[in-house]
Amino acid sequence: MAAAPSSPLLNTPGAVAGEGVDEPVAAHYGELFREQRRLASGRGHVDLSHREVLRVSGEDRLAWLHLLLTQHVEHLQPHRATEALVLSAQGHIEHHLTLVDDGAATWIHVEPGTAQALLGYLESMKFFYRVEAADLTAGHAVLHLPAGSILEPPRGTAAVLEHAWGRDLIVPRESLEAVSGAWAKDAADAPVGLLALEALRVEAHRPRLGFETDHRTIPHEVGWLATAVHLDKGCYRGQETVARVHNLGRPPRRLVFLHLDGSEVRLPAHGAPVRLAADGPEGRAIGFVTTSARHHELGPVALALVKRNTPEDAALIADAVPAAQEVIVPA
Repeated sequence: MAAAPSSPLLNTPGAVAGEGVDEPVAAHYGELFREQRRLASGRGHVDLSHREVLRVSGEDRLAWLHLLLTQHVEHLQPHRATEALVLSAQGHIEHHLTLVDDGAATWIHVEPGTAQALLGYLESMKFFYRVEAADLTAGHAVLHLPAGSILEPPRGTAAVLEHAWGRDLIVPRESLEAVSGAWAKDAADAPVGLLALEALRVEAHRPRLGFETDHRTIPHEVGWLATAVHLDKGCYRGQETVARVHNLGRPPRRLVFLHLDGSEVRLPAHGAPVRLAADGPEGRAIGFVTTSARHHELGPVALALVKRNTPEDAALIADAVPAAQEVIVPA
């Protein structure tokens, strides 16, 4: 199945399309910091219709998913959202899933461009289990409401995924414009661009697949051990690596939060090298920037992956921009 189409909300006055995998939705609607402030105060809504939607049905679905995912979902209560990972045999992160079960089926949304690979893996693992997995991206889309929002899920909402940072609604794709337009009758609840949500994500230290991860990332490095991995559940692919690194306490890299020098005009790009300030701008790279953002209160900030043995109090340079680090994953 093709990737999610460009959102009709890009026709909203002031809308500017995102970049890369986020190109199908609006990065902002012309008021970046105002949009951030509204979102931080519990107002507005974010178009995440480029995320892809899967549905798993069948009476064995939770027991089956429990065998494949890092999370304990065998007895997942209806309407209780959670996060989970699919790992390689070596323990590297392949997929990040946000999911909820409604009592009849499990609804999942994933990063743009990853649904087909995930669906292929699920299909290969069906064996004798009574399950059916389907990609419903063509007909369903994701909208995000911030924590504290007074907006209610519209009629026809297929699933609601509630988190500490807000609610994700899976709605019929054909209703996107109508739902957004109805909410936007109150200007405070008008659509908010993805850059505002990303800035708040960076502030909250939440990793994102494909941004804070690469082909060799393990859950311990980015903090997903606390939210997307259950350390006391049964066997799943990659569990040996998870258990070994957890017991030894030595992940190769660790995620850090960076306060960037506000006098610099530009933001470090994804993948830009991070160096020790003591080694200067030409020193050996000890990591790379994963996401950078302009925060409405904190100024320019970023997340970065650095080598585990990088001193936690060391001043850093991110793509020649001076940076002070805050610990997310301890060394």
